[in-house]
Amino acid sequence: MRRLFGLIIALCLTPAAARSETLVAAMSSHQIQITSNYTGSQLTVFGLVERDGRSVSRGDPLDIAITVRGPRRMLLVREKESLGPVWINRTQRRFPDSPVFLFVATNRPIAEMMSPVMAERGRVGLANAERSPQAWFDDATTARFRDSLVRIMESKGLYDYRERGVTFLSNALFSAPVDVPATAPTGTYTVDVVLYAGGVALARQQTHFEVIKTGAEQRLASAAYDWPVFYGLVTVLLALFLGWGSSVIFRRD
Repeated sequence: MRRLFGLIIALCLTPAAARSETLVAAMSSHQIQITSNYTGSQLTVFGLVERDGRSVSRGDPLDIAITVRGPRRMLLVREKESLGPVWINRTQRRFPDSPVFLFVATNRPIAEMMSPVMAERGRVGLANAERSPQAWFDDATTARFRDSLVRIMESKGLYDYRERGVTFLSNALFSAPVDVPATAPTGTYTVDVVLYAGGVALARQQTHFEVIKTGAEQRLASAAYDWPVFYGLVTVLLALFLGWGSSVIFRRD
């Protein structure tokens, strides 16, 4: 009976110890405005690790993983094969509801924070951030296409991983810059901040920011959406006028 009573007490105390650290995160700005001369922007994620009176010293250091996900779209990856001198599209895979923008930052390499298995389960890193439970049963071809998707988006500057992108300014305060390229789509971006120790998640915090168009770009986008027929007619007339004007200006006698 005493042994059972002691086990119950231990189970009750375990969650309290796990909650001894809390996480507070915020953004330097919650909105990025796209103008005619927009060339990209940079935001900063600030965070604070708070400890209560029940905190105990841990043998493992505290780690931070920040994952930024942009608007989701259907992404298609095609594999090209050579047919003589011509390259044609043969096999393809669709990845529905995938983020067009994905950014991961940690205070040190993920391999030093946790094992590969824990990184997959915690969805830490570019290759794991969008890994679904069904991904464990994917065949080798689908896994290869998923890796190709990450590589292609990295080459476009829309996927990025910085293994030392998070800086601890003190024992509790940290920051991480997030570069948003000019090619990033408009929409809502979610920012997930997770505190780890020994590969185990201790606390989580989520925030967000938006990328929106302003000025003439926003008015044109709204006109194209609200009055598509009128916008199309004006675009055709403008193209005809510019073509006629160019032929008059550059006419050779």
